[in-house]
Amino acid sequence: MTIGIDKIGFATGRYRLDMENLAQSRGVDADKFSKGLLLDALSITPITDDIVTLGASAANSILTEDDKAMIDMIIVATESSIDQSKAAAVYIHKLLGIQPFARSLEFKEACYSATAALNYAKLHVEKHKKAKVLVIASDIAKYGINTPGEPTQGSGSVAMLVSQNPRLLEIHDDNVAQTRDIMDFWRPNYSTTPFVDGMYSTKQYLDMLKTTWAEYQKRSGKTLADFSAFCFHLPFPKLALKGLHKIMDKRLPDRKKETLKANFDASIIYSRQIGNIYTGSLFLGLLSLLENSNSLQGGEQIALFSYGSGAVAEIFSATLVSDFKKQLQTNRKEQLNQRQSISVADYEKLFFEEATLDAFGNANFANYATNDFYLSAIKEHQRIYEAKHG
Repeated sequence: MTIGIDKIGFATGRYRLDMENLAQSRGVDADKFSKGLLLDALSITPITDDIVTLGASAANSILTEDDKAMIDMIIVATESSIDQSKAAAVYIHKLLGIQPFARSLEFKEACYSATAALNYAKLHVEKHKKAKVLVIASDIAKYGINTPGEPTQGSGSVAMLVSQNPRLLEIHDDNVAQTRDIMDFWRPNYSTTPFVDGMYSTKQYLDMLKTTWAEYQKRSGKTLADFSAFCFHLPFPKLALKGLHKIMDKRLPDRKKETLKANFDASIIYSRQIGNIYTGSLFLGLLSLLENSNSLQGGEQIALFSYGSGAVAEIFSATLVSDFKKQLQTNRKEQLNQRQSISVADYEKLFFEEATLDAFGNANFANYATNDFYLSAIKEHQRIYEAKHG
């Protein structure tokens, strides 16, 4: 029996901020973003989009009615939670019309939690052979205006259907995780934006990659030579490129190094256009790799590095299923190009708009571009979601 990802879907904000425009507005050289971060654009969400609308839209793009009848668990991994008590998965369960006898949960540990959710889903399917688990990584990355983290914002959701005999990739039992109690990135309940020690965080990311990779090789007996691609958590693509260089084995044949680099380039195509999506960024990289690589074939192995500030890191691997490409879209780039380009002034208005509640806890919103679902209002402090029609 094999277990892994049977389907994968994605949704992002319908507005795009070009990095060249942001650089000009902030008075910096555009190369600082395009070359220093390897970012070309950011996905921006209005107030009518959140982790529920993005997550439901991502899942809606891949699920059939048969899937909805078989799913018995929904897990949303996020660090952009909309409620301290109620899980976003509960809202999504209703919006998608998933059968009622299903668990709905929300996981948290910075950008790592989607990997934890994937592990939990795999264990559930091992125990319940006919089960299907919907894992959704959904986040909106927000920083302050004109802060160091501003150019690494973004928004998006990756939905993964985990099942027995998957048609996309099989997940192996070779996970190695590491935890460190550090303060590189955190957001207390009283703050709408995170506190970040950027240089410290990048150093911890790279060191946890190096040390976890060393332990992974020790336990699994595998080396880079066993993999056709290595996917990384992508707070910004340039950091992941540094990570690839850090673990690159100089003894590898040049052809192998070229394959790894080419597949790395394929894995960052979407992130370059979207920015950081926190919990989903590793899996957006995986999706980008699968849909854009010119060389990957069924039976080849992929290594994955997950990192969540605070910090937890994990390395695991998967094998591509034959005919995996039949499970993928071919027009993702076209969809990204259809986002509405906005000015820096409009970005600031959209991205930092907050709900203004009246004395009874009610709020209404302007009509913004969204995906399949949107936040239509807040009534007596309750968030009201609706599906778009037509």
